[in-house]
Amino acid sequence: MKKLLKNPEFLVGSIIIIITILIAIFAPYIANYSYDTLTEDLLHAPSSEHYFGTDNLGRDIFSMTIYGTRASLYVGITAAIISSILGVAIGALSGYYGGLFDKIVTEIINIFLMVPTFFLIILCVSFYGSSMRNVVIVIALTSWMGTARMMRAQTLSLKERDFVLSSKCMGESDMSIIFKHILPHGIYPIVVNATLSVSSAILYEASLSFLGLGDRNIVSWGQLIYNGRSYLTNDWWITTFAGLFLVFVVLGFSMIANGFNKVLVDGD
Repeated sequence: MKKLLKNPEFLVGSIIIIITILIAIFAPYIANYSYDTLTEDLLHAPSSEHYFGTDNLGRDIFSMTIYGTRASLYVGITAAIISSILGVAIGALSGYYGGLFDKIVTEIINIFLMVPTFFLIILCVSFYGSSMRNVVIVIALTSWMGTARMMRAQTLSLKERDFVLSSKCMGESDMSIIFKHILPHGIYPIVVNATLSVSSAILYEASLSFLGLGDRNIVSWGQLIYNGRSYLTNDWWITTFAGLFLVFVVLGFSMIANGFNKVLVDGD
């Protein structure tokens, strides 16, 4: 932990994400208006009354951007947790048991990896609806393959180690060996991958919203960018601030992942 705190990338990334989480938690106290409040100031430029300006309906962009933090973090973190759990479970079982089960899982992973992930997400959302819950589930169910592949490789290596073979000789159950010996020793690359998965999920949600496939009932950064695309030439503020928030949060998670990778994996 001390090495992590001394790593500048991890430290800066953590500060960005902590600030973002605090903004999401205290959004009602930070925002000047509710995100759906209509005012008479249509397409008003940034001012002391409307820090980030207003959109074509008179809604305060600052407030919408602040509340959009909740949606983006919810999608990113929830989808990453679900996909990581799925990937770790499938990869560990596949690598540990091998045989026909491993071959089937490997082929399924290869099939999924052959198809662009974002195309799968668009396809599923088009079929099953674009509610926030559906978006999270779809992103999670189409993003676990990389984690599974990584965990499978870790398991294949670790299951031949002496401490695992000794545990088998002592009569420990397979599940006990996986949870007590393989997962703790193989989890470091997964942590790095899961952190990057948060960034990917946030970008997927923003991309869906930008294409008009996001949840229209919940404000998000992608939705703000989508709403302001027609006004970008003259009323730049509608998309700019949401885009900057998106960039900084994705950058924050990427810096945390790089810090993890250097300290926990490379040992620097």
